[in-house]
Amino acid sequence: MAEPIVSDQAIVTGTPAKQPLHVGFLKNNLRDYGMLISLVVIMALFQVLTEGTLLRPLNLTNLVLQNSYIVIMALGMLLVIVGGHIDLSVGSVCGFVGALAAVLMVSLGWHWIPTIGVCLVTGGLIGAAQGWFVAYAKIPSFIVTLAGMLVFKGLSLALLQGQSIGPFPVEFQRLSSGFIPDVLGGTDLRTTSLLIGLGAAAAFGYFSLRGRAQQARHGLVDEPLAFFLGKTIAFVAAIVFLAWLLSSYKGLPNVLIVMSVLIVAYDFATRRTTIGRRIYALGGNEKAARLSGIRTERLAFLTFVNMGMLAALAGLVFAARLNTATPKAGLGFELDVIAACFIGGASASGGVGKVMGAVIGAFVMGVMNNGMSILGIGIDYQQVIKGMVLLAAVFVDVYNKNK
Repeated sequence: MAEPIVSDQAIVTGTPAKQPLHVGFLKNNLRDYGMLISLVVIMALFQVLTEGTLLRPLNLTNLVLQNSYIVIMALGMLLVIVGGHIDLSVGSVCGFVGALAAVLMVSLGWHWIPTIGVCLVTGGLIGAAQGWFVAYAKIPSFIVTLAGMLVFKGLSLALLQGQSIGPFPVEFQRLSSGFIPDVLGGTDLRTTSLLIGLGAAAAFGYFSLRGRAQQARHGLVDEPLAFFLGKTIAFVAAIVFLAWLLSSYKGLPNVLIVMSVLIVAYDFATRRTTIGRRIYALGGNEKAARLSGIRTERLAFLTFVNMGMLAALAGLVFAARLNTATPKAGLGFELDVIAACFIGGASASGGVGKVMGAVIGAFVMGVMNNGMSILGIGIDYQQVIKGMVLLAAVFVDVYNKNK
């Protein structure tokens, strides 16, 4: 039997030889790349099982509309979880704000623009109230938001008096069911939407290359060039492909534009701003963050205010999509939102998580829901499968941390 090959470094220093750069990088970022690969595999699997139905333009549009409010809330939930807390009330707040919008617009005859403003402010105030109890009164976020879930579920029932209210004005419905108008007059293909998609793909490629160049100038590049190019090309191709498919139906949904702007803004805030880095420091080690001069109470408070406003926006989007407000709106949303963050790589202990990971996690859940519904799998088994996926994602995170 041949003897194992031992490097000169191991003989001289008594330590194992340094791994190649790409091997070490892949091990350190296995969760990020693993979730992206998992999303592609899951989409390919359901594309085959549904005989091509999954990626048809109509179903793809429905997939975006069905998951838009989950993605919007996942952006806020990510910051809460990274900060070391949890928010169980987002589904109830989402339903309550939809009920408030219905009462204001349908029952009281308010215009949709001031209604949206009042609803967003209401969401922010709800987040502020819960954030005060968590940050300053030092009550665990699990207890505070569990109470909030019950309170706002009850207030929704009281506000709607147990009945559904609708329909909404057409202009408000367009928030969720509207599409980018084709000013270029496309017929079979919505040219304006396609050009917007191509522009978004070009902008993504440009800023990715620019960001890497800036990192290289400061000696901060740790991602191998092959990985970077492969990931960038894959994302650009995915954006172009998505834009082409949607443009062949009705074009880009309005809510997709809203969602995309929020994703870009929150990705920039978490990676490039001081407050974003401080939120990660807060979740990583609150005591150390406080000793370094970070006002941890105010930071935790602001993450809940932000969560409340995004839950309100999601409530408006969901109500506009249904064209009615119902007492059961938002039921169980908090589970999908929290699952999206954990599946996307957020750590249950705080301090770890990425915006794109939460978005990918949301679409993993969305594709699974959509694909299983097309296949006729009952809601009972859908819940079982989703629960197992969530448990597996958290198990992987804990296992990697213990190693």
